[in-house]
Amino acid sequence: MEPRISIITLGVKDLDKSYRFYKDGLGFPTTWSPEKGVVFFKTRGTCLALYPFEKLAEDVNPALHPGKPAFSGVALAYNTRTKDEVEEVLKKAKRAGGKIEKPAQDAFWGGYSGYFSDPDGYLWEVAFGAFDFNEDGSLAIT
Repeated sequence: MEPRISIITLGVKDLDKSYRFYKDGLGFPTTWSPEKGVVFFKTRGTCLALYPFEKLAEDVNPALHPGKPAFSGVALAYNTRTKDEVEEVLKKAKRAGGKIEKPAQDAFWGGYSGYFSDPDGYLWEVAFGAFDFNEDGSLAIT
């Protein structure tokens, strides 16, 4: 098995609202629309998908009950090239309807980061200073 993550799928309550948050609010590129029943966003190295929560739960296991805990133990991350960009991304997420869960601040690991949640409560860390970038925009993790 090659080490890779191809698609991260978020189960969402309102596909149209989440589509607008990521496409219009955060500027994630896509040629898909909610009318297709699923939306795929083009990101560097990994695709982000939005799919109705109940349908995703049914696909995983029909016995699953829709609903999720307040904290799932999962956070997505967006790393920035500058410290100022952390603030810019958090402001953009808030303007798009996200909630700032933790304002940007110096982090215990030596960088600078903050958290927002999307309309479905999925957590995103916005961080600077953890890694350098490769030419293609992916993280240079050594």
